Amino acid sequence: MTPPWGMNRCSTDNRRFEEQGVSFSAFKSVPISALKQNGLLQSLSTAANGCREIDISEEVLRAREEWEAVENVHPGGIVEKPLGPVPLISFNEALQHFQTADLSDCRKKIQPTVQRRGLAAIAHFLFGPPRLHQQLQSERDLALAIAQCGLDNNEKVHMRILQTIYKKLTGSRFDCARYGSHWEELGFQGMDPGTDLRGTGLLGLMQTLYFVMDSRILPIAREIFKLSHHETQNFPFCVMSVNITRIVIQVLREERLSRECNRRQQVIAVLNDLYVAIFLRLFNIWKTQQKTISDSGFVLKELEAFSKRNPKQLLRHLDMYMNGNSVSALEDGSQAPAVSSEVFGPNLSSVSNNKESSFTGVCDLPAEPEQES
Repeated sequence: MTPPWGMNRCSTDNRRFEEQGVSFSAFKSVPISALKQNGLLQSLSTAANGCREIDISEEVLRAREEWEAVENVHPGGIVEKPLGPVPLISFNEALQHFQTADLSDCRKKIQPTVQRRGLAAIAHFLFGPPRLHQQLQSERDLALAIAQCGLDNNEKVHMRILQTIYKKLTGSRFDCARYGSHWEELGFQGMDPGTDLRGTGLLGLMQTLYFVMDSRILPIAREIFKLSHHETQNFPFCVMSVNITRIVIQVLREERLSRECNRRQQVIAVLNDLYVAIFLRLFNIWKTQQKTISDSGFVLKELEAFSKRNPKQLLRHLDMYMNGNSVSALEDGSQAPAVSSEVFGPNLSSVSNNKESSFTGVCDLPAEPEQES
């Protein structure tokens, strides 16, 4: 598509630019936004001899407006540019948004608990964990409804969550584009983070937000993020985070957290703590056992099994970590409690070292089968 400016009426100036060695083809690979910032679009549309917009036909003006709008168009729709820097958002502020938002359609899709039949149902009733207190069930359902909520470009809170995660992990003070390769650098599978959230919805982003907005654990979040870019031990950070949220959801639905939620009279706070505990365990295993991307499927499978069997142990280990006296200095000068291999990294004896397996993306994970007799 050739821009509609540089018409015959200004051809004299075009020849003059050519005589001066200016090649218009040199600008073809330059983003439109960069051309605007450098005033190049103005120099192309209004030549030096005084060709004014009043001399250009209405048809050309309309064509120019359409061309200028191209940079705002994406297959997912038109994305409006913010008027100023997007402010950071805290986890609590984002949670308050979902508490007041209309999630009725999302609530229709939730399955609060795993459905059991026959002997499995009887055994769970007699020997399984206690049921979640009735006064906490609405909070549980809210978390599961958020997990059914998709990323909406027109919802400012959703966009603020994305921008906050980006800024906190990278240390950038500037906003980033809604779509682009920078999301791949954060560990999403493509240029649109929304495509990786089909398994966990906005709850996947919310738990990542919690990870980066809690000042106590931000240093370790950045250390894990740094490991995800290791030359040989790299892994997609945000996709791994979403997979961990998926594990948290399964542990919740199997009622393995009911006892702890009842004790603390909280649900979402317990979910967040379990998320951090699982991520810390993964980090220590990955780092100390020299895991690579080819081990990811096995590591995630073992993490899920361990989390369902021992959620209380994981939470206790997290508490030990948060209250630990030993600290390790990070490169940015901040301090974070050292991750003990005794706490978070017992050997996973059943983790295979087969290097032929590839990373399990969140969209490739099989649905959790319902338990039957």
